[in-house]
Amino acid sequence: MPSDHIKIPAIEPIVRSIADGVQDTFTYNFPLFASEDMVVSLNGAAQAYGFTVNGAGNTDGGTVVFDTAPASGVIVTLERRLPLERLTDFIEGGDFSARAINTELDMLMAGLQQVDRMQGQMLRYGDHETPGDIILPSRAQRANRALGFNEDGDPIAVSLEGSMAAPDFTATGTGAETRSSADKLGDLVSVKDFGAVGDGLADDTLAFQNALAAHDYVFVPSGTYLISNTVQVKNRKSLIGAGQKSVIQAINNSFVAVECPAGYTNIQHLRIEGGSVGLRLIGVDGPCVQNAVADVTIWLSTIGLQLDGGSDTNKPCYWNNFTRVLVAQPGTHGIHLTLSGGGDTPNANRFQSCRVYSLGADMTGAGIYVEHGSFNNSFVDCEANVKGTAAACVRMGAGSNKTLLVNLFTESNNGVPNVQIDAGSEETAIINLSAQSDGAAIYDLSGGNYDAVNAGWPDKNRLRKTSVTDLKATLLRHDTEFIDTPGTTQLDLSHSVHLVNATSGAIRVDLPNAGDAPGVVMVVKKLDDTSNIVTIGEDDGNGPDGTTLQLGGRYDYAEMISNGAAWSIISSNRMAGNTRYYDGSGTYDIDMAVDVYLLSSYGGVLTARLPPANAAKAVGRSVTIKKVDSSANAVMVSEQGGSGPDQYTQPLSGQYDAITVTSNGSQWYIVSKFT
Repeated sequence: MPSDHIKIPAIEPIVRSIADGVQDTFTYNFPLFASEDMVVSLNGAAQAYGFTVNGAGNTDGGTVVFDTAPASGVIVTLERRLPLERLTDFIEGGDFSARAINTELDMLMAGLQQVDRMQGQMLRYGDHETPGDIILPSRAQRANRALGFNEDGDPIAVSLEGSMAAPDFTATGTGAETRSSADKLGDLVSVKDFGAVGDGLADDTLAFQNALAAHDYVFVPSGTYLISNTVQVKNRKSLIGAGQKSVIQAINNSFVAVECPAGYTNIQHLRIEGGSVGLRLIGVDGPCVQNAVADVTIWLSTIGLQLDGGSDTNKPCYWNNFTRVLVAQPGTHGIHLTLSGGGDTPNANRFQSCRVYSLGADMTGAGIYVEHGSFNNSFVDCEANVKGTAAACVRMGAGSNKTLLVNLFTESNNGVPNVQIDAGSEETAIINLSAQSDGAAIYDLSGGNYDAVNAGWPDKNRLRKTSVTDLKATLLRHDTEFIDTPGTTQLDLSHSVHLVNATSGAIRVDLPNAGDAPGVVMVVKKLDDTSNIVTIGEDDGNGPDGTTLQLGGRYDYAEMISNGAAWSIISSNRMAGNTRYYDGSGTYDIDMAVDVYLLSSYGGVLTARLPPANAAKAVGRSVTIKKVDSSANAVMVSEQGGSGPDQYTQPLSGQYDAITVTSNGSQWYIVSKFT
């Protein structure tokens, strides 16, 4: 049973054991104030879970029980480790509790034991020796040197030249293998191993070239490395720096600073400064594919990052990946996709969290410029923040096709467009555009050859060639064009409704060729009340229903659809009359399929029999029947199963006699009769 307070015996608060693969319970013989004071380690690695501490608050210690027994040979370390802090105070004039003071003293003693144990592991002067100088040499003095001792036994910095004593190296941890020091040091080759200085003064070009020629992985330590010629990172090579203090600096902007002429390279954790291009990817030695560029910044280059399709279609620039790349203060373009020769355009490259930032410096091009590029070059979570001297924040050139922009941020001033889409550009998709420049959100010169979702202004969404199987629309708008110029106007696929005012003279509008517009519906309506005709034709075709259609009266209209072969009229107030002619005798059933029946009874008396007045095809319908022959044979208008119009069979005896009747669902009534 625990006493009123635990006691702190003179026991080192740490226990080490060797696991046998079976034992899951390990005993400790020092007290704990709480189970959180116990640090459990396996082979020196502190464990956060997988065990239970028992016995906290007992002077004699307790046990640690593992959920699974540690593997055989593993060193199990149980150590009391307290935070060296005091979080309580005694109240002035309050009760002085023996229990409270005992607990405070226990904590103090436990902390002293912890510090004493840690000091016992330190190198120190012996008790019977007068301590000498214990101040280390300065950082500059001991850099790249070993700690040694002078003739007085005081610490000094000693040169490492020729003093590598250890012939081999063994990593800490289970399963580590012994290797020679030379083998170990060969794991990481630095440009300084090939003579690079990195002081911002010496020309380190040759050191980079030699290092990358000899090794696949080259490290660039902190420093500023001047180069006077292009550094090529060739096939399957890696050039890795220590971050933004690893600087590759071109002496001027007359050459490409860093280039990837092939594939499967890695360029990471570097700062590149200057050059006609800071970093260029182009297929020279082979296909420029699957290159990875991450955590790289490019400063003060004429063009920051460039992907070039080159001159050989067998060495394309495809499938490269760029993550967290910053291009700062470019002179022309920040990120540029282009084609300098007869090769293929850069295709299917991925840009994630990349940024172009002018930082107040003049630039003449675009932050991101896809001059040439096809098949889903994508820019996700990217930004183009450029000065007002730029042509555009983001620009899709005439050679761009199927480019994807997602979560794009753009910012500028001086009327710079946020996204410019050049004529010839195809199928750009823009999703979620934060347009902060005062220019057009989307400056479209492509004739609408783009899609937008939550992008642009004032219309955030623009979708083309969209197939919908089930659509519920709360508000439907048609893209409308107003035409008032006499002569011929060629209609295109950018509008569906055309309002035409022919006040100034006759106008002809030509529908697009039906073969170019399958499924397209177009409406043409005449607005004016002049006698000037609006004629509807077709570009290189026959026109709606195989001919031209004239709209002569105010508000005359026609709605037409193309099936890909011809235009057909769906509805119009200028449709041809709906009439049927029949010549015969006997009984002829009126089927209500047309509005006007022209009947000839030249061969004998003809009975025109209406359907029953309550028939579905008759209710609410009107029909006109006219005798057109000159014979004495009458046309008798009757009703199937009924009495006939106005309850009688109505004769049409003379040529051109006519009758118009209608059904209310109960009987047929005569609307008008001419005899």
